[in-house]
Amino acid sequence: MATESIAAVSVECQEVGAEDCAAKKVSAHKAMSPFKRWLFFLTAWLIVLMPVLFWWNTWFGRHLSDRQIREYLNDEKHPRHIQHALVQLGERMGRQDPGVARWYADVVRLASHPVEEVRNTDAWVMGQDTSGSGFHETLLKMLGDPSTMVRGNAALSLVRFGDESGRAQIVALLQPTSIIAPTAGRVSDIAGIGIAVHQGGVIAKLQQAEQTTEVHSPLTGRIGALSVTAGTDVSAGTELATVDPGTDQVWEALRALYLIGRVEDLTAIRPYERESADIPERVRQQAAVTEKMIREREKRP
Repeated sequence: MATESIAAVSVECQEVGAEDCAAKKVSAHKAMSPFKRWLFFLTAWLIVLMPVLFWWNTWFGRHLSDRQIREYLNDEKHPRHIQHALVQLGERMGRQDPGVARWYADVVRLASHPVEEVRNTDAWVMGQDTSGSGFHETLLKMLGDPSTMVRGNAALSLVRFGDESGRAQIVALLQPTSIIAPTAGRVSDIAGIGIAVHQGGVIAKLQQAEQTTEVHSPLTGRIGALSVTAGTDVSAGTELATVDPGTDQVWEALRALYLIGRVEDLTAIRPYERESADIPERVRQQAAVTEKMIREREKRP
């Protein structure tokens, strides 16, 4: 074996001169067969290539042709393909591309898709074109979606239509979300306070007999509080933790309330005006100007 010969040379190098040692190392390296060298470089190349291919196939910024958009919108086996197509349509709507109207019926159809992430993206897309046929009515229906994030995105999109029907859902985006145990069991593991979580990330695990149930976060944010500890027995419906909303979610909600917020919403807005390491400066400033605009609006006849 080439590796064994190189190791042997390293031992011998302690007993011979530098020139002889260098010659022995060169000889040992030459002992590696061409096939092994090829296999070594192929493995290294694949190690670099595989993450790149994964990123390329999951990156929503990758351009799709019209044919690919049509195929992706109907790819029920790969929900991320549907999301990718929707994101591309949203970007084209933002550029006022008239060619995207041919897919508007698909956009409306996907509002009832069984995958939450698809509905969430779909709600955002419909807010990019207020002239879209059926968009306004569909977004109003999505205010009753079982997902907090879908309801919130639908409400934010409705603001673009000049419709404040989703104001309550927007205010809810500023508040912590309770994480509820979907089933009874013993808490075998739970995240710590302050831990950042992504939408769909695991917050806790419940053990019941031989079955383990993972409890996922419905939004991106941070663990704000824990209601139980590992080893606690809980029943279905028990609050396990709360998740504070992420910066982007808060930012969008504050911008929307700048336009439609009311005095009674200030209770949810003011916590973001305080100086804190957890609150970015742009969010703090947006909260302050949102409150100012709400007060000015209330003074108007």
